[in-house]
Amino acid sequence: MSQLSEINMTDMRSDSMWSAADVWIKKPHVVNKRLCGVTETEYMDVDTAELIQFLFSLLGPNIKIADISMFLHADVVDKEHETAGRWCVGVRTIIPKVNKTGECLYKEVIIKDNVRHAVTFIPFEETGVEQVTVKSSNIYQIQLQLKPEEWMFSLHALTPEHWWSDGVAYPKLSWLYTKLLPKLSRWALESKTSEFKSTLSLIPVEKYGILYHQLKEKYKALVKVWPEVTDPEKFVFEDVAIATYLLVLWGEERTEKGTTTKQSFVDLGCGNGLLVHILNNEGHPGKGMDIRKRKIWDMYGPGTHLEENAITPSNDFLFPTTDWLIGNHSDELTPWIPVIAARSSYSCRYFVIPCCFYDFCGKYQRRQCKKSQYKEYIDFVTDVSTMCGFYTEEDCLRIPSTKRVCIIGKGRRYRKAEEALVEKQRSDYIKRREALFTASGVSMNVNQNSHYRPNHNDNGQNISTPVNDWVNGFQPREKTETIRNCAALPRDFVDAVVLRVAKALLSLTERNTESSSCGDAWNTGGSMLISEVVNLLDQSSLQALKKECGGLQTLLKNNHQVFRVEGGRVFIRDWRKTTLAQSSRVTSKRKPPPSGAVKTRLCWFHTHHPQGCPLLCEHCAFAHGETDLKNPQR
Repeated sequence: MSQLSEINMTDMRSDSMWSAADVWIKKPHVVNKRLCGVTETEYMDVDTAELIQFLFSLLGPNIKIADISMFLHADVVDKEHETAGRWCVGVRTIIPKVNKTGECLYKEVIIKDNVRHAVTFIPFEETGVEQVTVKSSNIYQIQLQLKPEEWMFSLHALTPEHWWSDGVAYPKLSWLYTKLLPKLSRWALESKTSEFKSTLSLIPVEKYGILYHQLKEKYKALVKVWPEVTDPEKFVFEDVAIATYLLVLWGEERTEKGTTTKQSFVDLGCGNGLLVHILNNEGHPGKGMDIRKRKIWDMYGPGTHLEENAITPSNDFLFPTTDWLIGNHSDELTPWIPVIAARSSYSCRYFVIPCCFYDFCGKYQRRQCKKSQYKEYIDFVTDVSTMCGFYTEEDCLRIPSTKRVCIIGKGRRYRKAEEALVEKQRSDYIKRREALFTASGVSMNVNQNSHYRPNHNDNGQNISTPVNDWVNGFQPREKTETIRNCAALPRDFVDAVVLRVAKALLSLTERNTESSSCGDAWNTGGSMLISEVVNLLDQSSLQALKKECGGLQTLLKNNHQVFRVEGGRVFIRDWRKTTLAQSSRVTSKRKPPPSGAVKTRLCWFHTHHPQGCPLLCEHCAFAHGETDLKNPQR
């Protein structure tokens, strides 16, 4: 046996080692990004004789059991391993994101040694019935050893000189000790228990991995034509992942019920509509509804069903013939979706991803300090679901978002004949939540204007009954999205603030000059804290900025040509040089203009700096005067 690497640690317990090892055993995809996940068999406590028999029966009689046994018993000087239950053994199947070998299954025997605090991995492949190939060259072990006054994580390989790697199921040996071992030591020291379940705990991981790869290839072209201002890669691949989860979940549900009819759905607050587009394309009848139409809607075609409509929790918005309601970051509608599903029909189910924290009639008010705000809100939505009579399940999605817990209501906890009784419980619960807002004096954002929406059912038929709102104070978001990133402020106002701040910075140190390429002295100014810059502005200016997200700091960052904002301080930007901290960002964002480049904005320094721009006209990305300006834009 060869020891390849070790990491010394202090202040650690042996049980922390097992917590860290379980992350690598159960969730290797968090480190090896080329994996989708694993499936595991049940683990068994066995003695040495039972362990050897298990290996023979699983891997065949031709395995080098003597070498493996010596590897497992390294450094053992007593017979403690012979006792029953000393070993814990199981098998995991590794699921690559892309399986290029077809029917080949990558598996590992996992052997936990509770005496030596070690876990051994014996990889093998299954290519058919009883066709097993043991990868003896890639047997390795991770061990926690107690040295004088400190613990040590170590990595061992049975035959490191014969190690083979494909970079996926069989990572490089160097990767194990330079990437995995440091991760394990960090996890062991942190030893944190997650508030939420592991990802994809309610669906088959292997089916998810295969389908996600197929859908990603099918819809990745949308990234290149994305017309929205949002990040295309994040939103496209996030919705692909959510669609994959739902399609697998629904496929499993059809199998359980013995039906081939694909489920119908309504996505409430569908936003860009991409999730609806994918589900429609994959054969599920349904539609999306949102208060505001997005640019990308017109690109989907007639097969994608999207409606522009303000959704108000009321009898107007029930969906008695719909199988599933979806709330994908549905904001103020989030706590209402279990209620709408419960009141639509006894068979209606729902899937919701809580994001922004809303109660039934306003912002959710935090009431516990022992939980994170996010966990508390997840528990609140789960409580709503339970009160509505659902069997409620929670899972964690694999999406590029910090808010990735989903809540699913699949079946009812009561008989259909008990609907009236459960409905009274729902109504009383909503009234109690509404009373909390009244008692706390929190504004419920009551919309004084009556919201009349044409009553409709799933078939679009109008019903001539009055609107029956379920709560006072619910108000859907504004139809027109308010721009609050300082981009809508008057140009004259922005220019005046920029000039005032720049003059203040330049006046701080007029002697702070540096030689330019022309040999002239150029004032780079001093620096000020954001809080100090605030004192330069009058009250009316501050009030205008207060209405914008980020306020004054956002305005200064938006004027990247003039200012550099770092560590809460504001500096005059010097385009002749970059600090080490800036270099990667500036070189990627502001490279020297290529020959013949069209300049569409005036150089602020050429116009306003007492010594002009420190760069020559041909080296500056901005126009030095009107004659150098082409196709001017705001």
